[in-house]
Amino acid sequence: MTIKSIHNTSHADVKIWTDNVRDNAVEQLKNTASLPIIHGHVAAMPDVHLGKGATVGSVFATREAIIPAAVGVDIGCGMIAVRTSLRAEQLPDSLGVLRGDIESRIPLGPGGAHRKSHIVRGDTLAQKFRQITSKHDVLARGCRGKFEKQLGTLGSGNHFIEICLDEFNDVWIMLHSGSRGVGNQIGSYFIEKAKVDMGDMLGSLPDTDLAYLRAGTDLYDDYCFAVTTMQEYAARNRQVMLNKVILAMQAQLPVFTLTKEAVNCHHNYVSWETHFGEDVWVTRKGAIRAGVDELGIIPGSMGTRSYIVRGLGNQDSFCSCSHGAGRNFSRGDAKRLFTVEDLRAQTEGIECRKDKGVLDEIPSAYKDIDEVMDNQRDLVTVEHTLRQVLNVKG
Repeated sequence: MTIKSIHNTSHADVKIWTDNVRDNAVEQLKNTASLPIIHGHVAAMPDVHLGKGATVGSVFATREAIIPAAVGVDIGCGMIAVRTSLRAEQLPDSLGVLRGDIESRIPLGPGGAHRKSHIVRGDTLAQKFRQITSKHDVLARGCRGKFEKQLGTLGSGNHFIEICLDEFNDVWIMLHSGSRGVGNQIGSYFIEKAKVDMGDMLGSLPDTDLAYLRAGTDLYDDYCFAVTTMQEYAARNRQVMLNKVILAMQAQLPVFTLTKEAVNCHHNYVSWETHFGEDVWVTRKGAIRAGVDELGIIPGSMGTRSYIVRGLGNQDSFCSCSHGAGRNFSRGDAKRLFTVEDLRAQTEGIECRKDKGVLDEIPSAYKDIDEVMDNQRDLVTVEHTLRQVLNVKG
């Protein structure tokens, strides 16, 4: 066992897989564990840090209720990765042209959108989305055009596209994104609805962002349908972008093919599962599922290693593991503490942006990925170790 500490509350325990956790994150974890809807305990992965709504890196099960703010507004955010037939020596000496081609094919940044829709007529995902907005006019107005035109777009922040090399010098494509603006609209809407729905009970919560929707209500049913639809949208978004990166690589490298099916995993999501003898909702806020033999992706930062992992099915973690290195400094602190020169030094040899617009993503803003991986040896085994040679950010 590598559980480093256990903290007690009046209702459930908190089990933490690292010593590198700040007091404010521990208090936030204890707030979640104190809720009467918690089943078992709250698990905190080695990349744990303070979040909004719930702690990033936390995993917990709830009975007959879901906390929308714990899932968050980047619903279904996650990773996709696939190994190609290419070897390192087949890549061009300069990757600038390839990076430029990828950036021209995939809209980047917070408002990035395609001019035309990537949804075909009769698409079942679009039908599900219309079913959501037909019941909630605010969402119909707020999401107008986003569902269709943001599919296949990256976004900003820590979302990225990378070309990587593994320990055998095989070339991989890896990217990180979620449900974009439409997921944000839906998540924000139901977070506020949960607060209203709790009524007088809201004042009894340790944090109003822990407001939950209860089974048997229309809002609960609507959110369950909406959140699973957005998780499907996020997975499709990553697949569409992967296909565009493939086209860019084929244009530069005609010998390019794929060698295996892509690993596509969420790390901000909720899932109906069975744990400790009960069927429950499991919320993974910055964590991936790591059931027995399940493949997952754990990225480091834009200047460090990433990992393809295989789950060990640890029950204490609700069959989960970390979703990355986890932030050591907030975005604001990173911009104050580090310079563009620091960024250039820490991304030397990588084809990527090296300007103040991505300074908050400097590798030093994140925890040591080697320490994170060491702390979860009872959660996953490493299948492949990746190092990026090209990075695209919005």
